[in-house]
Amino acid sequence: IHVVFGLNHFLKFNMMVQYAGSKGTPFPNLAIIFTGLLLIVGGLLILLGYFPKIGVLLLVIFYIPVTFMMHNFWAITDPMAKLTETTNFMKNMGLLGATLMFLIIPEPWEYSIGKKE
Repeated sequence: IHVVFGLNHFLKFNMMVQYAGSKGTPFPNLAIIFTGLLLIVGGLLILLGYFPKIGVLLLVIFYIPVTFMMHNFWAITDPMAKLTETTNFMKNMGLLGATLMFLIIPEPWEYSIGKKE
């Protein structure tokens, strides 16, 4: 899911830049590129089991600031927009929690690229 979300940063670049800009993100073009790369690289490192802890770190670097900056439901008064942002905030927190669970798996993973026989 992280890789797909990261690819969407590039496939839907203009829409993502507009949304980031509307939330007050500085340099939204660069922010979308940077966060897209965090998601893609972090997701691939976990998926392939190649330095998965670095993958987790990259995703944590993405999820914590982005979730609180982009999905600040507590500051929204429109009920529909508030519901959407609340859902996205909770989704990101759930994905962050699931990502952190990878830290308890001992390395190297059984079928990882990083495993040496």
